[in-house]
Amino acid sequence: MVAKSTRPTVADIRTMKSRGQKISMLYVTSLEEAAAADAAGVDMLSIESRFFSPEMREAAGRCFVQVGLPYGPSGNLVTAEDYLKTAYHFMRIGGDCFYCAASLDIQKTLCDNAVPVVAHVGLIPSQCTWTGGFKAVGRTADSARAVWDHVKRLEAIGCFGAELEVVPDRVAELITASTPMIMLGMGAGPHADAQYLFSEDVLGHTSGHKPRHAKTYRNFAAEYERLQHERIAAYREFIADVQTGAYPEPQHVVQITDDEFSTFRTALRL
Repeated sequence: MVAKSTRPTVADIRTMKSRGQKISMLYVTSLEEAAAADAAGVDMLSIESRFFSPEMREAAGRCFVQVGLPYGPSGNLVTAEDYLKTAYHFMRIGGDCFYCAASLDIQKTLCDNAVPVVAHVGLIPSQCTWTGGFKAVGRTADSARAVWDHVKRLEAIGCFGAELEVVPDRVAELITASTPMIMLGMGAGPHADAQYLFSEDVLGHTSGHKPRHAKTYRNFAAEYERLQHERIAAYREFIADVQTGAYPEPQHVVQITDDEFSTFRTALRL
């Protein structure tokens, strides 16, 4: 078990897999979510590069952070050199591993340069047109074999791990037990090395489609709605105070002594 005061390393995460220790993982987008994950003791965080900063790294505390390198239409990285420079940039900030859904040769370049790479197998949202859209992958023998073969190719080039998304639980169990890579399960059943959810699903404020594998633990949507009503009410009260002169009150303004103000007016010859 990794000590609470120590940020885990790649070696620590691999040790957790070898022990059969289940890994908790959340996708977060804000400093508040990252800090809450650290305080709660979440093992791993997934943070897109657009949200990752020194402040986010500090908020994440002891959490092992996967930084998402933008792929294809989601960003402007094209060549292996683009990806490598970007990974090094986020390594300097404190990224612990790097999500990359680009081609095998780009992933290999990162691996060859000692960058811990997390790839993606099964349902890959950025490439799902090839597998029929946003639906499960691996439900036929041929499809399951394709996922298996993909994992083995990633294993061969030295990837640290892979997101294993929306595949049958028995397929996920067999793959997870047959690879040294860390398999980060999202809708892949209980046997993946990690259970990976989006914070917005956990907190209950998902906008749009909520996936089958998502589990909600709090109803932040209702709280956000309440806060929005309170925000509107406060703004209306402010408008009313401005219009009636109730704001500003004496405590909201800067004072000047009578003598100083008299001297000021005299100097202006008013």
